[in-house]
Amino acid sequence: MLSVLSYGRIVARAVLGGLSQTDGRDYRLITASCGFGKDFRKGILKKGMCYGDDACFIARHKSADVLGERHQNSVCYISVVLAQICRVGDFIEASNSMTSGYYELLQNKVPLLGSSTACIVVLDRRSHRIHTCNLGDSGFLVVRGGEVVHRSDEQQHYFNTPFQLLRVPPKALPEAADNSSSFDVQLGDIILTATDGLFDNMPDYMILQELKKLKNTNYDSIQQTARSIAEQAHELAYDPNYMSPFAQFACDNGLNVRGGKPDDITVLLSIVAEYTD
Repeated sequence: MLSVLSYGRIVARAVLGGLSQTDGRDYRLITASCGFGKDFRKGILKKGMCYGDDACFIARHKSADVLGERHQNSVCYISVVLAQICRVGDFIEASNSMTSGYYELLQNKVPLLGSSTACIVVLDRRSHRIHTCNLGDSGFLVVRGGEVVHRSDEQQHYFNTPFQLLRVPPKALPEAADNSSSFDVQLGDIILTATDGLFDNMPDYMILQELKKLKNTNYDSIQQTARSIAEQAHELAYDPNYMSPFAQFACDNGLNVRGGKPDDITVLLSIVAEYTD
């Protein structure tokens, strides 16, 4: 498994022209977000791009689009990661933001509590490649032609205990992240990045059914679909009779559990499109 630092160097080489282009066009991601905080059952809570204890960001550069999510209580972590991107305005540094953000956090003299899973997705516009870095049970999937063609692997110590970045003592370091995913994308590919509040309540087939409603790359259509997915996951989370993926996983681990899993839910929905100025 590559370290995050090695991953950063690979992506840097891609930006500098180390990877060949499949055609002369640049790609981009058209992305919309939606989510719910678990303590606000009657509506969407959105402060900036935060949903309860979840948070996400979308950053754009002339060479790349960068998406990121975190889950749990380390409110400061996503801010530090985003600051790393915005400070330099450079895709090369953004690709290494999980490591740099974490170690900057450790140097902070103000006591910081909480932990965080994290998922970062980077599209290199020129080479048409996606590079990812995922730690814990947030994650992503890529859909093409109505089928899942790529997805992240969930990282857990044991049932319901995902890898998380934690200041002291660390449960996991950013180098433990699953950062080996690097693959080509095509125009029209759909990338869904989400926290575990989605994946614990909606299996793939339900997500794919919702994505069938997405007919074009219009932002409003993407936003509507992202909202529909988040709303369905939110509703299922509070259904006591529903056999959710989380409940099924619990049963597989010897626990008698049924129903959805009330949790914060964050969805970033993206479509790969041709880049235009």
